[in-house]
Amino acid sequence: MAKICVLLCFILLAASGFANVSGSEPKEKKVGIYELKKGDLSVKFTNWGATIISLVFPDKNGKLADVVLGYDTIKEYTNDTSYIGAIVGRVANRIGGAQFTLNGTHYKLVANEGKNILHGGLIGFSDVVWKVQKYQNEGDAPHIVFTYHSADGEEGFPGDLLVTVSYTLLGDKQLSVKMKAKALNKPTPVNLAQHTYWNLGGHNSGDVLSQYIKIFASQITLVDSHLIPTGKFASVKGTPYDFLKPKAVGSRINKLASGYDINYVLDGGVGNKLKPAAVVYDKKSGRVLELSTNAPGLQFYTSNSLKDVKGKGGFVYEPHAALCLETQGFPDAVNHPNFPSTIVTPKKPYKHNMLFKFSTKAPYAS
Repeated sequence: MAKICVLLCFILLAASGFANVSGSEPKEKKVGIYELKKGDLSVKFTNWGATIISLVFPDKNGKLADVVLGYDTIKEYTNDTSYIGAIVGRVANRIGGAQFTLNGTHYKLVANEGKNILHGGLIGFSDVVWKVQKYQNEGDAPHIVFTYHSADGEEGFPGDLLVTVSYTLLGDKQLSVKMKAKALNKPTPVNLAQHTYWNLGGHNSGDVLSQYIKIFASQITLVDSHLIPTGKFASVKGTPYDFLKPKAVGSRINKLASGYDINYVLDGGVGNKLKPAAVVYDKKSGRVLELSTNAPGLQFYTSNSLKDVKGKGGFVYEPHAALCLETQGFPDAVNHPNFPSTIVTPKKPYKHNMLFKFSTKAPYAS
């Protein structure tokens, strides 16, 4: 009920579409639309969920297309249940039993997927209004910075947390995403993810099963029937999860129950430096997405749960209409001491970086 009340307030604010960011209401409470543009790459955002709502760049013939799924109005984003384009947290992915113990204290969270918690709970970071701290759409590095103060006890998580997400256009068709979080008074788990749904053929081009992907990971974290990690790892070799060499997304998807929704253990280990995570290539359009990150994991998700979702321009999104590349800490890390820690303290802040490179240069022979 609490989530419904919050959403109704912003639906009324933006019933006719995206709200204007000017006016007498405090800027940080406005829901607006913002654009960054550099060369022939343009990206639009809303501060509802610090969300990417469009990304446009040309194909091999110079034809522009929007390659991310989304909606036409803010009302549709507030009603969204698929986290389309948003920042998810305080803890992305799942925590088993919606509970954990930290420093001897047991915390019970707000379950929103059966007995488990997914992407931060009933009202996660994808369902709040972020403050626009900086916005500059000119110069060599156009950028926008969103901030959010997550209160102690929000969705059951301990401690006040100050979160910052920066989107910056760099070089030739590059999008840098930097996430930071500072625990203000208590240790707390933090694991943010960017949940854009990508389709390099264009958001309205159909499914992504013929697009090729390479994932720089030799292992996955095994999960149970509820997609909660068991704490064990498994090699991808000889399985449908093996994308160490580029393969079509749909080449072995029929061997899985509904599609891909698994955390990959990225090669290169844990560290602050960027390492390659994935490369996606759409042969028809020639578009390429290269992703690197300093995060240890990558959730590869083929939008299995999308069904009859009315998107931009009235186009209807169905299963496998896009893929998500969610760099992250490992799911349920708070309950698995053998996973890299996701605990943030006042003395140990959270830093998570991603770099997306877009081009039409074939990344590998196929």
